[in-house]
Amino acid sequence: MQPGARPTACVVGAGFVGPAHVEALRRIGVEVRALVAAGEEEAGRRAAELSIPRAYGTLEAALAASGADVYHLAIPNALHAPAARLVMAAGKHVVCEKPLALTSAESAGLLALEAQAGVVAAVAYNLRFYPLVTEARERIAAGALGTIHAVHGSYLQDWLLLDTDWNWRLEPARGGALRAVADIGTHWLDMACWVTGQPVARLLADFSTIHPVRRRPVGEVKTFAGKGAAPVARVPVAMDTEDQAAILVRLANGAIGTLMVSQVSAGRRNALSFQVDGSDGSLAWSSEEPNRLWLGHRDRPNELLDKDPALLSPLARERTAYPGGHQEGYPDTFRQLFASVYGFIARGDLAAPRPFPTFADGHREMLHCDALLESARTGRWVALPP
Repeated sequence: MQPGARPTACVVGAGFVGPAHVEALRRIGVEVRALVAAGEEEAGRRAAELSIPRAYGTLEAALAASGADVYHLAIPNALHAPAARLVMAAGKHVVCEKPLALTSAESAGLLALEAQAGVVAAVAYNLRFYPLVTEARERIAAGALGTIHAVHGSYLQDWLLLDTDWNWRLEPARGGALRAVADIGTHWLDMACWVTGQPVARLLADFSTIHPVRRRPVGEVKTFAGKGAAPVARVPVAMDTEDQAAILVRLANGAIGTLMVSQVSAGRRNALSFQVDGSDGSLAWSSEEPNRLWLGHRDRPNELLDKDPALLSPLARERTAYPGGHQEGYPDTFRQLFASVYGFIARGDLAAPRPFPTFADGHREMLHCDALLESARTGRWVALPP
């Protein structure tokens, strides 16, 4: 496509996150030309519901006929790497949900293919794009906290608390050898590294599975169906992926870190929080109160910074869509991520620094997963590649 032209999109997957991609793309004026779902009938039905003009039952069919420039992969984890390979081999840009692959060998192969294909390849670590998360990064980079010596926090959910809760992520063949850590723990680790500007040097992990056996429904059910869902027949299935994890981290600059990851914490629907401590101050943020940043001081009163573009650094202001007092949340993070990706593609300089999470970031998180799995199995600290 010519520099300055507006890229068009094809969304692959029509579950929870696929329609979230569609909605966010439309908010930034991107034409969603096509939808891919599992089979032509399902694709046609879901495309009609989402008012998307073209529907395809396979990715191959969409690549051959849709004419889209960017393919969004919102499909189960096991399909990420093979789908990304197909897209890049066709010379198309790709935005992939996380984790990037099932193994670091797969993600390394995707990195090599990206370099050969000369395309834009992004990973949907969208939580970086909360305005006050960006503000935290900018303040730390400017030295407002002094020397960073600790980062700590958690990512807590409760959607798998009951032994009757079920989702494809519970199946290693579809979700991978790690579950809670790969699904949400990597979001926190990506954010911690990005906000502090420090990679992980080594880590130690302890995993726990509170339901060794879950009762899987016979047939498909909606993940977030809630109390109104009709009773279904169930069969017992042994579990070998983690419900929760406690992780110790050492960053490259020597700072220490702690992370609690859980998908079985009652009442916490989707709660990511972090605090960064430095020699001159601290700051903290929570996704349950995303429009407020806590600033901690020793020698004067603490502060609360509410999201207001007039008060933020230039990059955080750029990632803020509404004036102060107008709240922004989870859907807005996709909007800001996609605006960053599509703006970069439209400018046409693919050699420029990429202002969004890349396949290199996705590969780094797969290396984190490798190390976490090894640590949980051996009970030892595991070093990350330099």
